[in-house]
Amino acid sequence: MNPDEAHQIAERVARESYGRLVAYLAARTRDVAGAEDALAEAFATALRMWPLEGVPQNPDAWLLTVARRRQTDAVRRRQTRTAGEAHLQLMADEIDDAAQNPDEIPDRRLALMFACAHPAIERGMRTPLILQTILGLTAQDIASAFLISPATMGQRLVRAKSRIKDAGIPFTIPEREALPERLDAVLEAIYAAYAKGWGEIDGTGAPLAEEAIWLGRLVVSLLPDEPEAKGMLALMLYAEARRAARRDAAGAYVPFDQQDIALWDSWQIDLAEALLSEANAGGPSGRYQIEAAIQSAHVARRRDGARTWPAIVALYDHLYGLTASPVVALNRAAAHAELEGPESALAQLDLLAADKRMADYQPYWAARGHLAARAGRKDDAHESLTLAIGLSSDEAVRQYLHRQLEALQDG
Repeated sequence: MNPDEAHQIAERVARESYGRLVAYLAARTRDVAGAEDALAEAFATALRMWPLEGVPQNPDAWLLTVARRRQTDAVRRRQTRTAGEAHLQLMADEIDDAAQNPDEIPDRRLALMFACAHPAIERGMRTPLILQTILGLTAQDIASAFLISPATMGQRLVRAKSRIKDAGIPFTIPEREALPERLDAVLEAIYAAYAKGWGEIDGTGAPLAEEAIWLGRLVVSLLPDEPEAKGMLALMLYAEARRAARRDAAGAYVPFDQQDIALWDSWQIDLAEALLSEANAGGPSGRYQIEAAIQSAHVARRRDGARTWPAIVALYDHLYGLTASPVVALNRAAAHAELEGPESALAQLDLLAADKRMADYQPYWAARGHLAARAGRKDDAHESLTLAIGLSSDEAVRQYLHRQLEALQDG
């Protein structure tokens, strides 16, 4: 096997098993950083050995065994007392047993997610911590989603992982009375992971999106009475149902209102509708229920020709009241344009411009360029679209914005 093939297999295993292996390795020691380091060394060893010896029959078991050795060696260097040695041996025996039966490796991901959402962890770091430990996202990836610098995010993640170990936070799903405070961070992390996978429309994000949906299903199955969990899963399914329609046969980006609805996955939409209905019957509407309701209204608008813009605007108004999020404000402005015209929407975007985070936020400039073009403000549209092109990481999106810019210049 050549190195490229081994590297591709290792990457696939990392995508599919990273969070499960980190959660299992960290469950006994509560040392998340140590588990991550041990697993990283195991993957590095795999990249050296698999091209020479071939990929093992059970890659997860192989990685778990190598990571366990690295983890045990690291702990032994710090812990030399007899009691420590006995604990290490017990931990090693358990992991060896799991490695010999890879199909029976307990899935501790949800328990690790709730550990990361513990009240002892700084509130603003709970979701980023879950994203890194469960899904292996880098500090840079997470920082861009939370609109802060990668260096700051990296430092905060290190402190949060140390907190899990120092505070002895257990890897358990909390009792019902403790759920509300911690469930929010878990749901936010799952949806943030989905949003990242959804945003990479060149196909590379599909595995991450699938993993997020799987975790969403897991939360719903374990907590069937939580309406926001169902609302979040419905929200992801509404989006996932449109994945095949986001590009045309030539690979060009296709915006929502130009998509061929025959390419939408009706089964996923029907499932999302059922989940949303159950969520709405289960309790007061929260953020994810409202966002899913907005998507449901968009689906009805495209599939049935329903006049849903007033409902969409009302839902965005309610959502903004709950979150005060600049991203919600941006989407609300775009919806207002459909009822009150582009000038009204641009006035709302002018208020958002004071938020420094918008300076590097591609959707802000893309929306502003589109609305300015509709309003006949050519100079504003040209500047905004140019900035949006520069901030776009996807080539298909850049080409789409270039076509808008060319149409503007052609009059």
